Amino acid sequence: MTPLPSHRDIPAATVTRLPVYLRALHAVATRGVTRVSSEELAIDAGVRSTQLRKDLSHLGSHGVRGVGYDVGRLTAELTSALGLNRAWPVAIVGMGNLGRALAAYGGFATEGFHVVALLDRDHAIVGERIGELTVTAMSRLPGLVRELGIAIGVIATPAASAQLAADALVSAGVEAILTFAPVALTLPERVSTRSVDLATELHVLAFLAQHDRLAADVGSPG
Repeated sequence: MTPLPSHRDIPAATVTRLPVYLRALHAVATRGVTRVSSEELAIDAGVRSTQLRKDLSHLGSHGVRGVGYDVGRLTAELTSALGLNRAWPVAIVGMGNLGRALAAYGGFATEGFHVVALLDRDHAIVGERIGELTVTAMSRLPGLVRELGIAIGVIATPAASAQLAADALVSAGVEAILTFAPVALTLPERVSTRSVDLATELHVLAFLAQHDRLAADVGSPG
């Protein structure tokens, strides 16, 4: 297998599309397909075939003209590139409604992410059983990171508490953070972070829906 390039050599936009390609490959494989063209895979992934070929070239993956990509080989390459050939222990910080929903979501495990710790600062919540885990006090975070090898922290706290949660995760040795809090976090450069702002995404959809409606009104006969 071709040695993987450093993640710093792959454009960030390409990295965000790699999981989509992997999901499309899984869908192709369930249909019993062993080879797939870039055009077919691009349709399943919802991108242009030229974009797909360019993205995969960053991994050293090149389809054979007239033959396409070997589904099994490409799946293995993407799995390795995304680090999904190992289990990733995850801690969720903040056991409000969102945190509880994330804790109950069963899809993480099938993708190689295992929620191993639930944490909160509220002593009224600490000790509560959620699914198979017991909510733990934030003061125990450093020990849990060492004991469980926690690699990823998920912040599901209110915005006002998000920076404190991030600081605690970083101080405990966690260097990959996913945050759902609608606030910019100040983090060391060594820490990888992704933000999911649900309100912002809804704002974008409202903008698009409004302009689609205006366009339809303009195009409709008077």
